[in-house]
Amino acid sequence: MYILGISAFYHDSAIAILRDGQVVFAAQEERFTRIKHDSAFPFLAIKSAFNFLNISAADISEIVFFEKPFLKFERILETSVAFSPWGYLQFIRSMPVWIKEKLFQKKILTRELVKLGFLESEANKILFSDHHLSHAASAFYPSPFESALVLTMDGVGEWATTTIYQGHKNNLVLKKEIQFPHSLGLLYSAFTYYCGFKVNSGEYKLMGLAPFGKPIFADKIKKFLIDIKTDGSFRLDMSYFNYCTGLTMTNKKFDQLFGFNLRNEDQEMHQVHMDIAASVQAVLEEVIIKIALDMKAKYKTENLCLAGGVALNCVANSALLKQKIFKNIWIQPAAGDAGGALGAALVAQSLRVEPLQKIKIQHDQMTGAYLGNSFSDLEIETQLIACGAYFEKKSEVEILQLTAIKLSENKAVGWFQGRMEFGPRSLGNRSILASPLLSDMQKNLNLKIKFRESFRPFAPSVIGEDCAEWFDFQGDSPYMLFVAQVKKNILPAVTHVDGSARLQTVSKKTNIKFHSLICEFKKITGVPVLVNTSFNIRGEPVVCSPTDAFRCFMGTDLDVLVIGNYFLKKEDQNKNFKKSYQDQFAKD
Repeated sequence: MYILGISAFYHDSAIAILRDGQVVFAAQEERFTRIKHDSAFPFLAIKSAFNFLNISAADISEIVFFEKPFLKFERILETSVAFSPWGYLQFIRSMPVWIKEKLFQKKILTRELVKLGFLESEANKILFSDHHLSHAASAFYPSPFESALVLTMDGVGEWATTTIYQGHKNNLVLKKEIQFPHSLGLLYSAFTYYCGFKVNSGEYKLMGLAPFGKPIFADKIKKFLIDIKTDGSFRLDMSYFNYCTGLTMTNKKFDQLFGFNLRNEDQEMHQVHMDIAASVQAVLEEVIIKIALDMKAKYKTENLCLAGGVALNCVANSALLKQKIFKNIWIQPAAGDAGGALGAALVAQSLRVEPLQKIKIQHDQMTGAYLGNSFSDLEIETQLIACGAYFEKKSEVEILQLTAIKLSENKAVGWFQGRMEFGPRSLGNRSILASPLLSDMQKNLNLKIKFRESFRPFAPSVIGEDCAEWFDFQGDSPYMLFVAQVKKNILPAVTHVDGSARLQTVSKKTNIKFHSLICEFKKITGVPVLVNTSFNIRGEPVVCSPTDAFRCFMGTDLDVLVIGNYFLKKEDQNKNFKKSYQDQFAKD
């Protein structure tokens, strides 16, 4: 019995498939179309899932969409009226696409599903979940908890921007919500926009920029922009923001408050931008901690789950963790809208006659987030031959030893293994790897391989059993959703300016090959840590196929490419294949 969950038509379209209540496949459409944050119907992701699982449309018993379009349309209409006449521009911009397409999403979904082999009568029975319920379900049901509170935070769903759910076994009950236009996600995105980064993409940059600054504007933000109550509830002063009424996030009054105009993405970064980033980061953390304290006081539970785009802010997650308000915190690795597809499917499963069996387990049910497609040796070899690549096939032992040697020689390695990760992080299957010991490695990876801003940090992947020796962190961080202070000063390539690192702990249980590689590196260097960043260039989705991987290999200064047990060295390749392709992707 299979259930198909779909998120689409805003950003980060994705699908997830459950079999008897367990997630067996999940992937974002961007990986297949090569369009970053692709919002289109996830046609190719569904095709890939069917091929991988060897199923067809006839095997799908239920189809669930992650939100309710009519409620979202209601919010847009009511917002336009509430902010009239200033909301006219927003109304004029949004209405054509709603009238032509979005109001008829069920019809569009049905049409696309029929192309994939669904009967129209079955496709037309599609169910619709609530946006934040989908987020909450994606966090609670795969978590290792029988009972937990769930906090979801993002820009906006239909109306809600922040919700608190209480979960127990098979039930999720909404306890509290904050509605649009008051939104932590949109507040953070407004500052992302103000500092010259793209909304829904550049929030990671703002978080990475924050440690370079001081939160000198935090009091001003709290005095003028956001009114924070003792229970963490909040209201924004909308006179400083433009996202309800215009085509921008902020306005001139916002500029005047801070004393400078918004930064163009091509303009130089100054200390004031770093201080702005530090300030809004500090305010975000303060609000989240206040919400958490109030939740714990009211509901007396030891377990907390997080989802929604704000839950991808690993610095805020760590600030919450350090407060020790909750004994256990679990965060959905695909916390943004992509994860809504999984949540939608889980909502449907929870309503079945034989619903999800929520049992106490030691580990979560995301299986390391390795939920996408994979490639056989024949498929890998066929694609590499078609690319004109020169490669050698090795045993797994040889692959691990050779790769570890190259990494110890400060070579940058494209590492393509097993099933693709679900969510925004590469976790050791579609990764660029390097030694953390070279002081120039962070700069070289940013400028010569990723082609992105030099200040952006890289994550360390550490053997789980060695984590406490190298990082000030207890427990597991398998999804890079927490930061920790680096204990030893010999890891410059992963140590951010404030001494922190966005941490991934690697377990034998979820990724034996990646774990073994780090162990081989440790044998040579004594260090159980590797630099791990996503296998792509700036503005490009993470590589999906061996062909994508070879293209990225030849278009960058990567030294080695390892796909399965196929080993490729740059110096062996035809020099005519080496060409830049970064101009094909918009800056992120």
